[in-house]
Amino acid sequence: MVEAEFTAKDAYLSHFSPQTYLEKYYTFGPSPSPENQILMHVLRRLFMTFSSGRVKGDLLIDIGTGPTIYQLLSACESFKEIVATDYTDQNLEELNRWLKKEPGAFDWSPVVKYVCELEGNREKWTEKEERLRQKVKQLLKCDVTQSQPLGPVSLPQADCLLSALCLDAACKDLPTYQQSLRNLHSLLKPGGFLVLIDALRSSYYMIGDQRFSSLSLSREAVEDAVVKAGYTIQEFEVIPQSYSKTRADNEGLFYLVGQKFGGMR
Repeated sequence: MVEAEFTAKDAYLSHFSPQTYLEKYYTFGPSPSPENQILMHVLRRLFMTFSSGRVKGDLLIDIGTGPTIYQLLSACESFKEIVATDYTDQNLEELNRWLKKEPGAFDWSPVVKYVCELEGNREKWTEKEERLRQKVKQLLKCDVTQSQPLGPVSLPQADCLLSALCLDAACKDLPTYQQSLRNLHSLLKPGGFLVLIDALRSSYYMIGDQRFSSLSLSREAVEDAVVKAGYTIQEFEVIPQSYSKTRADNEGLFYLVGQKFGGMR
């Protein structure tokens, strides 16, 4: 069997539909679908990380935000500013639509209410949405495979880098994955935190009938790449839930918290 070529970057610009992606993976309904189970688990983990009081500061940079905001809902309580980034223009446009409350923007309210429930007050969901909108200061283009992932844009080093479901889709092989983590390293302060969420052992995922490649990662490969990129691993949790068989072939996901080696460089 001939292996399919890894999805090229430019295929995302022409074929990635933010609306279909959101509808397939983030429609947070009452049915206990694998997608809902995964989302709830990730939201609980993010809540635990950002409510601990340890991971906080002035700036959080979200790498490969896509058209989603769920990963920023707990983080927005712990950082003064958030910068969202993505490779594709249409994802940044979709994100901007929600930030500006434009007609046709995706309805995140069920997800926001769930996070507010974790925080102890489901009724504060509209305030939470507004707080996040206030905190997201910039939407930037990003390419993790470049030595300067944000191009010529100059930002202060972040207190936290967050990346959810991005790197396995952006990196065609393990050397590219390892290099991408090294590329991101310069965006983070010494002592700053890396929060990484991705699929394990996934070779593809579907958005409608469009198939996109994924780098099949083992726990060992992730840990090795993160340590070699200059981080200590503080937490590594395997989430055993996989996506629906018609959507992806992953064997669970992982949730990692790392810290960049501190001190003078």
